[in-house]
Amino acid sequence: MDGYVVMDHRAQRFISQWEFNARAPDEISFKPGERFQILERTGEWWLATKLDASGNQIGKPGYVPHNYLAEEGSVEEQPWYFGEVSRTEAVNLLMNEGNGTGSFLIRASDKQGFPYALSVRSEDSVKHFKILKNTKGEYHLSSVSSFPNLMKLIEYFYTKTVCPGLTLTSPCVKNEPPVCDLTPLPLDEWERSRDEFTFVKRLGSGNFAQVHEGYWKGRIQMKVAIKTIKHDMTTREIFKKETSFLKTLHHRNLLSLYAVCSVGDPYYIVTELMPKGDLLNFLRDGEGNRLAVDALLDIALQIVEGMHYLETQNCIHRDLAARNVLVGHNNLCKVADFGLARIVKDDFYLSNSIEVPYKWTALEALLYGRYTTKSDVWSYGILLYEIISRGMIPYAGMSNPELIPYLQNGQRMSAPPNCSKNIYNIMLECWKDDPKERPNFSILRGTLENLSNYELTECSPKESKFNFIRRGKR
Repeated sequence: MDGYVVMDHRAQRFISQWEFNARAPDEISFKPGERFQILERTGEWWLATKLDASGNQIGKPGYVPHNYLAEEGSVEEQPWYFGEVSRTEAVNLLMNEGNGTGSFLIRASDKQGFPYALSVRSEDSVKHFKILKNTKGEYHLSSVSSFPNLMKLIEYFYTKTVCPGLTLTSPCVKNEPPVCDLTPLPLDEWERSRDEFTFVKRLGSGNFAQVHEGYWKGRIQMKVAIKTIKHDMTTREIFKKETSFLKTLHHRNLLSLYAVCSVGDPYYIVTELMPKGDLLNFLRDGEGNRLAVDALLDIALQIVEGMHYLETQNCIHRDLAARNVLVGHNNLCKVADFGLARIVKDDFYLSNSIEVPYKWTALEALLYGRYTTKSDVWSYGILLYEIISRGMIPYAGMSNPELIPYLQNGQRMSAPPNCSKNIYNIMLECWKDDPKERPNFSILRGTLENLSNYELTECSPKESKFNFIRRGKR
């Protein structure tokens, strides 16, 4: 980086959104509103050079956290744009202190038919509106008024109501990205000394590992989760497989790896810390026990997003369950625990291991050790049961030896209490005998989106009001 850098003035430029203080010699400090040109995009940290008002380079190039930047002139630069946040995250953000009636944000949507959604706080709830796009490329909430860009749309609804009695007042308070969301090392520097990590408290334990909350001293006391694995031949293989998967998988609904310690005993797997813990306890005893059904469905959809990504990578998880999903700020959910995960190079993966999560495992895997992405779909059906029931034990009162004949006879669990027919039908689709008849995660994603009744339809100019889509009863 000390050499001469050739600047490409046609390249995209970015503006910093928050202050950042460099913590290493190869990082750049900056304040809000400073401009950068990106030289290389390397994971979560980008190589950049700072620019003055005339666009000339200032100082030496260095690394900057990419999620502190927004492309100049883009919608990402706007204070009300929050990117890929879920409906539940939007609700939690808007209901936080500092936001009042009329506070709002725009979030990206990958749902068919509309690219963005507008979330607005009313007195004691949050309303959600589709932002549609017509054939001319214009944005609108109703067919009455269309706008060339989102900025004009927002300006309009500062003075006009989005629904009776509700206008936009101010953007939702946007918090600085937590440091733990950043991957602090280049991909070739995963191995760290165990002296850099300090344990604070134990979060949980399993057959092979314990998980602690701790600090990474080398990164200004950054909070992390540290999984410790005992050093023997069996767990050594688990360690190798889990870390190799985490190094290559990058998705907002999958747990992020920060570092490993493979020298000495025990091994360390250091990941981002998810402050609300595992989904099972969250549903049983925590905030999740009080969530409405639409918020539970949003959690189910987040997990499907992560599993759909794994599906595109030909990866099977083999241990999908509520205990292996972690919950973070604003109820962001991430699939974790990849100790049993495998890449499927052929049509299926064979395993004769007796160490299987019995009541979450597909029938063909229990009988023949045959795993595919469709066996993960079966497990997802059990996980959906856990979510909707708020943590009930699947096949309660049934022993493992009783399970296989029960399933072979075509029997399946009954719907959990207060579960709609539409949601239970999704579970039954996941539990079909023939894996080929089960939906894949792409189909499941679309099905769950269609169950959502929280987005609003286009406003009818004759009715002059908004109506909720009712795609499925709860």
